[in-house]
Amino acid sequence: MKKLALAVLVACLSFPLIVFAQKPDSAQNPPTIPVSQIHAGMRGVAYTVFEGVKPEAMEVEVLGVLHNVNGPKGDVILVRLHGQKVEYTGVVAGMSGSPVYLDGKLAGALAFRIGEFSKEPIAGVTPIADMLEINAMDRSPAEESAAAKPAVNMVAGKTAAPGEISALPGSAQDSGSGYANYLKPIETPLVFNGFSEQAIQLFAGQLGSAGIVPVMGAGSVSDDKQPEPVVPGSAISAILVRGDMDIEATCTVTYVDAQRLLACGHPLLQFGSVDLPMNKAEVLATLASPLNAFKIINTTEAVGTFVQDRHTGIMGVFNRQPEMIPVTLSIHSSTGVKQFHYEVLNNPRLTPVALMVTVFNALHGVNEFGEEITYRLTGSIGVKGFPEVTMRNMFAPAENAQPAAMQAAISLGERFGRIYDNPYNAAAVAGVKLDFDLVRERRWARLESARTDVTEVRPGEEIMLETVLAPYRGERIVQQIPVQIPTSASKGTLRILVSDGDTLDHIGRSNPAFGRKLDLASTISLLNKEHSNNRVYVSLLEADPEARVADKVMPTLPISIMNVMDGMRGNQEMIVSGESNVDETATAPLDYVVSGAQLLTVTVK
Repeated sequence: MKKLALAVLVACLSFPLIVFAQKPDSAQNPPTIPVSQIHAGMRGVAYTVFEGVKPEAMEVEVLGVLHNVNGPKGDVILVRLHGQKVEYTGVVAGMSGSPVYLDGKLAGALAFRIGEFSKEPIAGVTPIADMLEINAMDRSPAEESAAAKPAVNMVAGKTAAPGEISALPGSAQDSGSGYANYLKPIETPLVFNGFSEQAIQLFAGQLGSAGIVPVMGAGSVSDDKQPEPVVPGSAISAILVRGDMDIEATCTVTYVDAQRLLACGHPLLQFGSVDLPMNKAEVLATLASPLNAFKIINTTEAVGTFVQDRHTGIMGVFNRQPEMIPVTLSIHSSTGVKQFHYEVLNNPRLTPVALMVTVFNALHGVNEFGEEITYRLTGSIGVKGFPEVTMRNMFAPAENAQPAAMQAAISLGERFGRIYDNPYNAAAVAGVKLDFDLVRERRWARLESARTDVTEVRPGEEIMLETVLAPYRGERIVQQIPVQIPTSASKGTLRILVSDGDTLDHIGRSNPAFGRKLDLASTISLLNKEHSNNRVYVSLLEADPEARVADKVMPTLPISIMNVMDGMRGNQEMIVSGESNVDETATAPLDYVVSGAQLLTVTVK
């Protein structure tokens, strides 16, 4: 009987020692085990935070190794998790990156779940050897990031919230995808704090195109100190927007050494090289759900910068400050001035989307917001080494058009998309300043008619145009616009385009050659030359060819010169059109957003 009691005592004492030997330790690099030595039946332990900041152990049983299921030569270790908590919650969002140890050696990170509604905690593990390949000095972009363009089109979608399956375009749950994906990355949803539900819903299409699954109300961000060190199994957050509005994603740390850490076991958004704040995190609770289990997270103090977002995980370095884009947004109204200060990441794919949703959210979040609101915008975008991009425009609800706040947000996103979308210069945006004057009425007017009393003109002659604007629920506005016929005008037909500013800008973009990429200096120059939308413009169009090289325009070129330049199209950023804008005039700024166009014709004698 004494021998039996002694044996039980030894067994009880030995088990905690085995677990302690595998417990995460940031002070030293743990030994690793290659996939070739892993086989079914092996047992080990994994660590994740269920509540608070301390990682807790889960027993692990290896079911086998799946070869080439995570891309070419991308093996995944299939495991079953055991333990009271994990068997209750299942594999939850935020658990990805949890380190798995076999025989006391680091095998990899929990990264995949099996199916949609599986009650059994079966997961896929990314081998640690694949994660260790991530190199901070590798500046090459991820394939998806390099191929993607900023998404600024308006697409309706559904917001993913706790307990709901995302139906965003391109998501694995999209019923139109035509395939079933049973091995899928454990979700690392981006949590939006300080955002209205309408803001997320209206921009769900753009967010989905950028690969973002938004979640609201499942955590918060603070500057609270968290004295506990970051160790394998700790929760860690990547910040995309911080300040008066926050967007962050949280997963679990897999590996830590003195300079860096690895986490997630799968990409966040697979941007390649990134520059994102890396912050500690506290788990408030882990909620179980057969539909969508997740962790509620509080993001706390900064510890460094995430520098890589790759196929097998994300990597961060300690004691380094990220370069974010500071945004100052002021809204002036009859009740005073409300200011928002926040920072967004500098990324060609996501920055335009982040700015659109934050600008709309700020405008939508003031008490004065309404359907009849008009905004006057004055702002600037600072780009290091280049002139500022200036913005001066009005936004008002039009007939069957988007809300003014949406128009303002999309206009800003388009500008950022064009700044980033060039193959010659990497845009380093230094800051954004936006001032909105809020007017509590719909200041919109349609160009109802335009006419002139003459049908024949002579070079150098001045004629008078009469335009009629029809404001929204207002009396007609009649304006006389003097127009000087150029002394160089050719005999024959002269077309007179009376229009809003957007029409002129869209005519320039409609040329098929407009899709050619310009360098950043030319792009900024063109942006600063765009027409404002609160004027009536009069353009004189002659039937002579016009050439545009980058941001320079050469109208009414002789045929001999055009023949020479025509052979240069292959190696020049050139746009050639069959009509020249020989002169342009405009009214003084009006307190209306002008919409519409009229075309008149006169004969030059």
